[in-house]
Amino acid sequence: MSTTFLVTGGAGFIGSAIARALVKRGDRVRILDDFSSGKRENLADIAGAVEVIEGSILDERALSQAIDGVKVVFHEAAIPSVPKSMAEPIENHEANATGTLKVLHAAKRAGVERLVYAASSAAYGSDPRLPKVETMSTGPISPYGASKLAGEIYCQVYAEAYGLPTVCLRYFNVFGPRQDPQSEYAAVIPKFITRALAGGTPVIFGDGTQSRDFCFIDNVVEANLKAAAAPASATGRVYNIACGVATTLDEVVKVIGTILGRPIQPKHDPERAGDIKHSVADISAARAELGYTAAVSFEEGMRRTVDWYRK
Repeated sequence: MSTTFLVTGGAGFIGSAIARALVKRGDRVRILDDFSSGKRENLADIAGAVEVIEGSILDERALSQAIDGVKVVFHEAAIPSVPKSMAEPIENHEANATGTLKVLHAAKRAGVERLVYAASSAAYGSDPRLPKVETMSTGPISPYGASKLAGEIYCQVYAEAYGLPTVCLRYFNVFGPRQDPQSEYAAVIPKFITRALAGGTPVIFGDGTQSRDFCFIDNVVEANLKAAAAPASATGRVYNIACGVATTLDEVVKVIGTILGRPIQPKHDPERAGDIKHSVADISAARAELGYTAAVSFEEGMRRTVDWYRK
């Protein structure tokens, strides 16, 4: 019998990309999503090939139904926004920390063989040391970062105390097709691209010199599939998932202009609370222990992303 994979938050930007890759591989895929931020259109091309359970990870009945008979869980469900967490810290904690604890507990009860958790580079906080290495101390500066780190710690506790094999992937700034540009809290790349395509002006919060390690969605999917198949030595471990290259927001706007064939002048607004100034990852542990390659560069990822939004 083939392995059944569960993707929590499987209608979201990252979750649907993982689900799509699993379907392409011929795996059995189940999705648990309450569609609070995930979208049905993200699953349109694989709708007939996946089982969708509509429900929240906080609903123990829906969770138990979704996890029954599952061998591997990709836990992507979360409220994925620093600004939103600043405005609604309690709701953020419920979804990201309590939700993760409930998923882990259900996974333990169901005898899941591996749980891969979507952790976040927000765990590092504003520590100025670069690049970010997994052995650095953590110090989140937003409720989002705190809740994602809490989930990470729970993963390690469930690995140690209950023998549940977990792997945590600290995503840096993920971008790519299907990322929602409409939300007030949208990530910068879809916002910049859609605004530029509409002939508008991208807005940068701050002076534009702040940098991020932008990571194309296909690299994140690769990391998840590798983590699911990694040897037992990866259990309880945390890995940075990024490209290992820092790009400033001014450079992002410049690259979009190059792809579109016209210069774009961004508008600068004041910095936002909870935002980190610089972030770049050391990805040597993921390369060595998971066989992660980060095959798609930032520029190539941007080209593919702009093409998708154009269509």
